[in-house]
Amino acid sequence: MARRFNHIAFVASAAPDAQGALKTLQGRYANVAPEEADAIVALGGDGLMLQSLHRLMGTAKPIYGMNKGTVGFLMNDYREEDLFERLEAAERSVVHPLLMVAWDVHGVAHTARAINEVSMLRQTYQAGKLRVSVDSHVRIPELIADGILVSTPAGSTAYNLSVGGTILPLNAPLLALTPISAFRPRRWRGALLPDYAKIQVEVLEAENRPVSAVADHTEFRNVSHVHVSMDRSVDLVMLHDPGHSLDERILREQFGY
Repeated sequence: MARRFNHIAFVASAAPDAQGALKTLQGRYANVAPEEADAIVALGGDGLMLQSLHRLMGTAKPIYGMNKGTVGFLMNDYREEDLFERLEAAERSVVHPLLMVAWDVHGVAHTARAINEVSMLRQTYQAGKLRVSVDSHVRIPELIADGILVSTPAGSTAYNLSVGGTILPLNAPLLALTPISAFRPRRWRGALLPDYAKIQVEVLEAENRPVSAVADHTEFRNVSHVHVSMDRSVDLVMLHDPGHSLDERILREQFGY
């Protein structure tokens, strides 16, 4: 039977453990350039996985991560043996990024994509004042808070969870809209939106209460308004060992293990 994956490209974080694993695996398996590979094997932690997904965005190349980092939520266990067999048996998780367009106070538009979340954050000691709309309908005329974020299901166990947002199953057709340290309205804890929703956030008093917009690790400062929507034109593919799919890991998080 023909294999799905015959050519592998290895990438690794700068951590000594990851670099050691890279050297070992390159000595054991043939290594090609990413553009020639059928699959990418990423050695590191979740940060490397996100970097690799961003770097390969638009190619639809599957990425199989092996944990040589700290948390490794998106990664498989590290093992040197039977790599091709593990790749063949792996299950696919397909996610779509968020598309963020942020206009700064000078009217310049900036575009970036996020796999986990788009967040808006106050830049000074003063809380931000934000007007939140969904599909051009104002839902919160004035949110006074440290910020707000929009999370994908894949990112719902990251920053979203740490600020009290809801964990979403990977295949849920939803986005989580979650405030960050909201002061007013005090009882608002966020909303779950259909993943086709278009979210608009306007910064009120942008000159006096500056706010930045962040798509994963890409930040634009002094923004005046931000639009966020899911970009279904881009498929991001991760490979996970059977029984350790991203669906299963997200489910486990909801039960605290």
